[in-house]
Amino acid sequence: MAFLVDAQDSPPGTPVPVPHPLAPLTAAEIEAASAALKTAKGLAGTARFVYVSLYEPAKQDVIGFEQGGPAPDRLVKVVIRERAEHATHEGIVRLPDGEVIEFRHVPGVQPSVMLEEFLAAEDIVRADPRWRDAMRRRGITDFDLCMIDPWSTPNVEPGVGPDDGRFVSPLTWVRDDPEDNGYAHPVDGVVVRVDLDTRTVVSVEDHGVLPLPTKKANYSAAKIADPDNVPYFPQGPRQDVKPLDITQHDGPSFALDGHHLTWQKWDLRIGFTAREGLVLHRIGYAGRSIIHRASLSEMFVPYGDPGPMHYRKLVLDEGEYGIGLLTNSLELGCDCLGEIAYLDGVVNDNDGTAMVLPNAICLHEEDHGIAWKHTDFRTGYVEVRRMRRMVISSIVTVGNYEYAYYWYLYQDGTIEYEVKLSGVISNGVVAPGETPEYGVLVAPGVYGPHHQHFFNVRLDMAVDGTANRVYEVTPTADPPGPGNPVGNAWRAAEVLIADETMAARDADPLAGRYWKIVNHNVTNELGQPVGYKLMPNHVIRPFAHPGSAVARRAPFMFHPVWVTASDRDELFATGDYPNQAEGGDGLPAFAARERTLTDTDVVVWFTFGTNHVVRPEDWPVMPVHPIGFKLAPAGFFVGNPSLDNPQPGGAHCHQ
Repeated sequence: MAFLVDAQDSPPGTPVPVPHPLAPLTAAEIEAASAALKTAKGLAGTARFVYVSLYEPAKQDVIGFEQGGPAPDRLVKVVIRERAEHATHEGIVRLPDGEVIEFRHVPGVQPSVMLEEFLAAEDIVRADPRWRDAMRRRGITDFDLCMIDPWSTPNVEPGVGPDDGRFVSPLTWVRDDPEDNGYAHPVDGVVVRVDLDTRTVVSVEDHGVLPLPTKKANYSAAKIADPDNVPYFPQGPRQDVKPLDITQHDGPSFALDGHHLTWQKWDLRIGFTAREGLVLHRIGYAGRSIIHRASLSEMFVPYGDPGPMHYRKLVLDEGEYGIGLLTNSLELGCDCLGEIAYLDGVVNDNDGTAMVLPNAICLHEEDHGIAWKHTDFRTGYVEVRRMRRMVISSIVTVGNYEYAYYWYLYQDGTIEYEVKLSGVISNGVVAPGETPEYGVLVAPGVYGPHHQHFFNVRLDMAVDGTANRVYEVTPTADPPGPGNPVGNAWRAAEVLIADETMAARDADPLAGRYWKIVNHNVTNELGQPVGYKLMPNHVIRPFAHPGSAVARRAPFMFHPVWVTASDRDELFATGDYPNQAEGGDGLPAFAARERTLTDTDVVVWFTFGTNHVVRPEDWPVMPVHPIGFKLAPAGFFVGNPSLDNPQPGGAHCHQ
């Protein structure tokens, strides 16, 4: 069963009042802000709206509002690309009066690739005679069957800086028929560069012809029984899967009021932006604050094949495309299962008109096994409780890949973030009889290059208030001696991250290093400062050489944890404009300010990832691969906060 909660259904026109400063922009607000800029600045039709987003008020202003103070100004930040001028502008509009309080040119940057550009690039390439000649050399004559994916152009070689043009570098695949999975048939050797401002093909590289792979790689139920498919299931879909129904006869335990979610003792607000997608605000438990803002800050996917088809695959998916704009509309029983509530996402198109993404966010609760258990072996007395978790999710399609994002809230106060990777691998062609050096064969003539996925999550902390500090905790063995006669002693050694000269931190997975965010102004009943611990999982090291152009593109990846002072203008690990940038923006620049981090408002940035050495089993669509991390209470409570979970099954367990 599902029900829709959509607070964004007011008709375009006059903005409606918004009760909370962090509520996502409504359709009316997006269009009012766009109209105000068009009128005030006389914008022509060549001025394209990249992002129209809520410019969130300062944390203290939000706290003041929640404590009964005045509502902060409702501000909208707008990023515009003026194609005719080859220029980028930022504006800030105040609502509801529509006053433009700031409008400035931002030199030397390229904003994210827009949806209309993404679609236009395919037509631009398809019409180019040089590209057509390259296709004919490979026996391809029906150009309408070609799939042309406009990959971003990283600034790793001369002539592609932000002032040189606005570029994408499309690659080509070809379908057998309009319903075929075209990714089964990569066109090797052809790399195109398109200038999106001028709508022209700048160059076409042809590095030589390799045979076009011919085996199919379809994944629909109707096509997996085709003997020419890889893999081939002659009997079609399985017939022995029984129904599994999840029902809550009394309805779900959570309540949703607009974008305000309450569940068990949890209380938070759900946001959505065109660049970040799903954002959580004001996360608290039992009336106590934990996190002010939690968001995915950036994704980086560098490929490890130095060949001409792959070395430019160095994608910053969030900063270069905007994952909110690419969010799926979710369906009951398919993407989400159980008693579901949905929230729409509301974003802008490139004219500045509001665009609604139905069912962009899914909310449900689910059983998650046992919460705790103990058996008194002397008496046989047993107590067990089950764990539920609240699930807040969205799924994004970035070209060939799918990323499913999940926030989990647990009854014991734990917060978990998980990314599930799926979709179709970006691939290449290997000549008959050859073994790929930087990848793995997945089908005849098709290989998957090695690549890495890095995800950076920004956690603007507020553990029982804003006077926080962060400790790096490393379990450390004591040396042998009189105090450690049998050599078993070890302790949890803490290092205070006092200021931003210490901002970049490294993992020690063998020691089990973690980071603890505490508030020394608030203590628990045992006299300990209240805190939460970041439990790092799935930490990987980058294989890009330090100092290389690849490394400059995403320097955040070289340290899994960064700690900086909170600033509402510092939201992205690679800065506001990573597209075609020289690099070095974002976290290194934030930390260079050398601000204090002691008993103040802090942000913890955590990077996790996976090294994708492709398997044949990842073809033609990849089984879900989950990665992520947890935040767990560490002195925030005294005792197990899930001790009051109700007995399961009407208290009949072990009776």
